[in-house]
Amino acid sequence: MNDLTTEQAEHALAALRYQTAARDLEHIVRNIAARYIVQQVPLSWRLLHAIEAEALADLGFASRHDAIMLGLFQRPSELPYPETDEAADFGTSTALPAVFAFAVSAYEEAARRTSQPASKSAPLKHARAWGD
Repeated sequence: MNDLTTEQAEHALAALRYQTAARDLEHIVRNIAARYIVQQVPLSWRLLHAIEAEALADLGFASRHDAIMLGLFQRPSELPYPETDEAADFGTSTALPAVFAFAVSAYEEAARRTSQPASKSAPLKHARAWGD
C-alpha cells in the first residue's frame, strides 16, 4: 500500500512539474509573440520557427527546469512544418507543438482584441485579486 501512495505522489509531482514548466514556457512564448504583434508582423511559418527557437533557448527556462522536462517541449523531428514566409495555417488541427500552440493563441487573442471596438462610454472595471 505504501508503494502505491509513493507512486501516486511521484506521479502527482511530475504532473505539477510539467504544468509549471508549461505555464513558464507559455509566458515566455507570449512575451516573444507580443513583440511581433505590436509591430504587426503576421504569423508566418518562419516566424513560428523563430519564436520556437528563441523560447526553447531561453536561459531562464532552461535553468528552472531539468533536461528531461525541457525535452518534453521539443518538437519531434517527425513533425516537420514549412519554413516559409507564408501565413501559418493549421486548418482544423488541434495537435500542435506547445510553442506553436502558445504563439497561435497569442496571435488569436490579439486579433480578437483589435476586432472588438473599445467602448468609450463603458465604465472602466478595476480588477481585484479576490474577484468581484
